[in-house]
Amino acid sequence: MNWDRVEGNWRQFTGKVKEKWGKLTEDDLQVIDGQQDQLVGRIQERYGIAKEEAQKQVKNWVGGL
Repeated sequence: MNWDRVEGNWRQFTGKVKEKWGKLTEDDLQVIDGQQDQLVGRIQERYGIAKEEAQKQVKNWVGGL
């Protein structure tokens, strides 16, 4: 799957995002609003990981959908 589909159906994917990254809040999900760079940034903040690692996690997650 590609990010365009995730972005276009963001509300449907928020549950799956919370399953994968449980530290993200409802407010985080509203701010992210389907923007990949926002998701990466919030994962970095909440989990204290490097940008590259957050990008890798998001890429792997999208690839597994």
